[in-house]
Amino acid sequence: MDAKQLEKHIKILLVQENCTLTELAERITNSFGRSESTQNIGNKLRRGSLRYIEASEIAEALGYEIVWKKKDP
Repeated sequence: MDAKQLEKHIKILLVQENCTLTELAERITNSFGRSESTQNIGNKLRRGSLRYIEASEIAEALGYEIVWKKKDP
């Protein structure tokens, strides 16, 4: 998955969960004890500079988990 696909995937999850970027930032701040801004999340998604741990926190804040699955040959 490239950066644009990840951005699109996260935005789809936000819509499915009826959650705005502002609400997501609040959830991350409350759940993980670090301040996160709406603008910062949006910028990282657009630039493709989201770290794995941040993607994991986004998934957790939305009620999802990231699963590693071996590809079929």
